[in-house]
Amino acid sequence: MLYPQSNTYRQMLDLSGIWDFRFAQSEDEDLSSGFDESRPIAVPASWNEQFADERDHLGPAWYQMRFTLPWGWDNHEIHLRFNSVNYLADVWLNGKKVGQHEGGHLPFGFTINDYVQAGENLLVVRVDGQLAFDHVPPGNIPPGRSTFGGFLRNYPAAAFDFYPYCGIQRPVIIYAKPKGGLNNITVTTTLDGDMGILTINTDYSLSNAAVRYSLRGHGADISLDGGAEAQIRVPQAALWGPGAPNLYTLEVALLQDGQIYDFYSLQIGIRTIEVQGDRLLLNGQPVKLTGFGRHEDFPIMGRGLVPAVIVKDYELMHWIGANSFRTSHYPYSEQMMQLADQLGFLVIDEIASVGLYFGDEGTPRRLELCQQYLRELIARDKNHPSVIMWSIANEPDSNHDEAEGFFRNLTELTRSLDDTRPVTLVNRIGIDEEKSFDFVDVVCLNRYNGWYIQSGQLDEAIPKLAEEIDHYHQKYGKPIILSEFGADTIPGHHAQPPEMFSEEYQVEMLERTIAMIDERPYVVGQHVWNMCDFKTSQGVIRTNAMNYKGVFTRDRRPKMAAHKLREIWAKS
Repeated sequence: MLYPQSNTYRQMLDLSGIWDFRFAQSEDEDLSSGFDESRPIAVPASWNEQFADERDHLGPAWYQMRFTLPWGWDNHEIHLRFNSVNYLADVWLNGKKVGQHEGGHLPFGFTINDYVQAGENLLVVRVDGQLAFDHVPPGNIPPGRSTFGGFLRNYPAAAFDFYPYCGIQRPVIIYAKPKGGLNNITVTTTLDGDMGILTINTDYSLSNAAVRYSLRGHGADISLDGGAEAQIRVPQAALWGPGAPNLYTLEVALLQDGQIYDFYSLQIGIRTIEVQGDRLLLNGQPVKLTGFGRHEDFPIMGRGLVPAVIVKDYELMHWIGANSFRTSHYPYSEQMMQLADQLGFLVIDEIASVGLYFGDEGTPRRLELCQQYLRELIARDKNHPSVIMWSIANEPDSNHDEAEGFFRNLTELTRSLDDTRPVTLVNRIGIDEEKSFDFVDVVCLNRYNGWYIQSGQLDEAIPKLAEEIDHYHQKYGKPIILSEFGADTIPGHHAQPPEMFSEEYQVEMLERTIAMIDERPYVVGQHVWNMCDFKTSQGVIRTNAMNYKGVFTRDRRPKMAAHKLREIWAKS
């Protein structure tokens, strides 16, 4: 799953722009050959923020775009790639069905040589974001089947606490590459003293081919010829990490009869990540994560890709002293991951398995989808040095008897796909109920002491949280990350003494919680929930259909808590 790039041997066409759009008039409506009556829509972006009259309409809906292939693509493999469509996508090209994909936030694509034509082409996409109990993430769960869904009581009825944005939310790209050329490149890095070792596996189908590998950067200029597998040893390697995001350029050239037939380049960081006892080690040294849970969420664009917002968020995280974040609760854009590599941020990479519950006929299908998402995520993000951990679920009902086998399966699958990174699951239930922490490498806890429990009572809340964290450490002896903690805070609301929803209360909760964490070296990470306020479904616990736990507002203005965190993390 190589991201499309343009060079002498490869070309790409980005279809971002204004497309034709209409909501379906019925479930069985067939507009696969195109349609005349439409309204304009921006791609990429969520449709819910663009059309006020259909904000809570989750589909189905139809998109279409006309395009012409660039000159010179005749003798190439031609591929169509969607970087994210939420949730179900059916794709036609010139009236012929190309394929289907389920699940948002991850790329999918098709080879379209048999569908594309000279001159104008018509691309039609049917998108259905309707919530269903057997989807991942699920929604419209029957009453009594999920404690989390019952707790929210929201509209639209998602079993998760963020808005279920729909549509084509990241770029759509058509690209050409040489037939039989490079399909995939996998790079893993290890250390032997100050020697960096790159192990490279390359996939291609061209017969009688050879591969030339070149690595450049930080004084290295190494080339070697070989086959599909190679190893590059880098003396005195410049290691990748926060504060020193050293990247090398790896160039892979596919040769036929001594001539370059295909070519791809990617940025590589040499680093190791591992768990030893109750410590998390980066390049053999203990590392402490400071940062946030986040959301891809911004006015007008919804969950659509906005490069300027990505840059702004990294600037804010750098300003505040964060070194990490979790992709809660779905994979973020590839542009976000590329900048994490360049800027030196550590990432816990999470699939969209939020709100999972058990005990009905939908469980086997949800397991299949989680397996699919893990395969797609690891195929996409395996070469990013910023990715230090895979997260297989957020806040599932993991106290159910079915959960044990479910998460054992997912952890084993994750390690079979990538055994170089730790695996975690993010928990919200009590220690005596949890059935999955035996399988994972790192214990991640979401806890809202002083908010949802012991509300407004920090003198009681913080000691109870400390006691619970100590209990987890005694039982499992693994590194612990407090992966969510925080308080809803109305911007500009003040109180003395501090009270819930005031900026002062958020400051005091975060300050006291972090002070408690810092006394425990086995708590290797603190991720405040949330970096920024974000949109939710409507519900009695969500004023203005917003979650206000951000330390920045939705439009990225700092609350008092942002300044306090900057002060605290500067001392870390």
